[in-house]
This record gives sequence, C-alpha cells and structure tokens, in this order.
Amino acid sequence: MKKLINDANTVVQEMLEGMVAAHPNKLKLLPDTTVLVRADAPVKGKVGLVSGGGSGHEPSHAGYVGVGMLDGAVSGEVFTSPTPDQVFEAIKAVDSGSGVLLIIKNYTGDVMNFEMAAELAEAEGINVAKVVVNDDVAVENSTYTTGRRGIAGTVLVHKIAGAAAERGATLEEVEAIANKVIHNVRSMGMALTPCTIPAVGKPGFSLGENEIEIGMGIHGEPGIEKTSIQTANTIAETLLTKVLVDLDIKENDKVAVLINGLGATPLMELYILNKKVASILDEQHVEIYDTFVGEFMTALEMAGCSISVLKLDQELMELLDSHANTLAFKR
Repeated sequence: MKKLINDANTVVQEMLEGMVAAHPNKLKLLPDTTVLVRADAPVKGKVGLVSGGGSGHEPSHAGYVGVGMLDGAVSGEVFTSPTPDQVFEAIKAVDSGSGVLLIIKNYTGDVMNFEMAAELAEAEGINVAKVVVNDDVAVENSTYTTGRRGIAGTVLVHKIAGAAAERGATLEEVEAIANKVIHNVRSMGMALTPCTIPAVGKPGFSLGENEIEIGMGIHGEPGIEKTSIQTANTIAETLLTKVLVDLDIKENDKVAVLINGLGATPLMELYILNKKVASILDEQHVEIYDTFVGEFMTALEMAGCSISVLKLDQELMELLDSHANTLAFKR
C-alpha cells in the first residue's frame, strides 16, 4: 500500500483538520467530532442541511459545506457510516429554529444511523426531515443496500435543496424540493481498477489486467457485469442508455449532466466521455441545460466514472443556477 498518510487509524481526523487549516474562513470542525460546519453562525430562520457518510468519497460531503449547499457534513471512517451521536451533533450545530433536513445516501448503515440521530434531535425539540437518495440504476439491491444505492446524483440534491433553503424556504418546502430532485436524477458508474482502504492495506476487490466492471458501486460493491476493456464511447453509451431509459427521457426534455471521476481518472478521459454523452443527447434531441465534469463523489483512488442525468423543469433550473460557494462546487 502506497499512500500519503501518517497512521491508518487517524486519516479521517487529520483530513478534516487539514481542510479547516486550508479554509478557516469557510469551515469549522466541531470539537471532539468528525463534523464540519460552516464557519459563519447559522442564519436565523434558515433551514439547516446536513449530509455525510463514510470518508473516502472526497470532496463528498464536506466539500459541499458552504453558502447555497450544506450547513454541515458528518464523516465516518473510510467507507463506514458515521455514528448516530456524530450526526446528532451536526443537527444541533446547524439548527437555527426552522428545522434540519438530512440528505442520506441509500446505504443500510447510513439510513439507520441518520434516522437514530433524527430521533435524538426530535426528542430535544428539533424538527427534522429526511430524504434518501437512490439514484444508481445499476442494481436494485447490493452489499450495503436495500434498494438502489445513492451515488453522485446526491451532489445535485445538495445543490438544489441548498438553494431552496438559502432562499428561505420552509423545512417542508426544502424536503419537497429534495425529493423532486431525487425523483428526477439517475446515475450509473463503472470501475477500471480497485481501491485500497487504508486500514485494510490491500484492494477490496480485484479486476484483471484488461478487465472492467460495469455498474460497480462507490465502495466496490459488485456491478452488473465484468467485461474486457472497452472504448470511452462504448462505456458512455452503455451507462447513459440505462440512465435515460430508467429516467424516461423524451425528445425536447431539458437535462443537467454530471460526469464524475472516481478518484484516479484524468480529466482528459472524463471530457472524452462527455463528448460522447453530449453527442447521444443531441441525436435524441434532448437539450443539455448544463454540464458538470470533474470529481464530485470519488472512491479513494479507484479509476472509473459515473454519469448522472437530472431531468429539469423551470423551478429546478432556477435553483440549479442559484449562487453557491463551497470548496468543491461554485456558481
């Protein structure tokens, strides 16, 4: 294992402290926690947004803490859900009296622990709502999941729900907007190589020299098939076709596209993928309203990608365009 770390048991804490050291005007680490919140005090009357999950997916989720997106992010150990008490601390820190929305990726541990935290918060009089993101069309159930997994489409939920909260929407309204995005976003990914969890010290799965896995999850969960290496155009077509069918995209629909690298995929390759995605959508007379290319939700040093498509209406377009100022996403 070759990694730039000091101790496999302290990688998360050191990462969070390093983020705050780099961005002290934007981020604050709650004492004795793995919770990052906005450095400015919670805006009175604004709905608070909290997300999180296992570490190793950076910039998700701490990279989206800031104006127009999240108010707090909770980091678990690598690929491990944060504990309920950590999530509870995040809820208390971001609540300004108008309630808190939890944005949860659909993994069994995340759902259970965030729900337990919500119960603790509600017992203290904090109004909490929850949404669960399940955008991955690859498989219905997986190693860590009942139902579809939550992957990079979650970032678009952060962006649009965060914009609604920043505008002063109520908790019920922000929850409804978040669910609207969840209903209209789909994603699918693939892997070229495995990744290594620091505390384990060896790859979590194996792929042959010329082998890739279609539908691989962001923790290394199995996909739908292993196949020999394919061209970028073929991979783009395979992933996008399943996404568009599942989302029931029709001619003249407007969409946002998110091309996501999993940690070790050069931007060169992501833009090559996007060229084919744009071509397919143009051929189907689907209007691309906006495109995002980069690393938004990674899997340590896994090479691979995911493609997300969000079907838009006027409301979602306006919220997508709203100002955001975070480490990893700016508008």
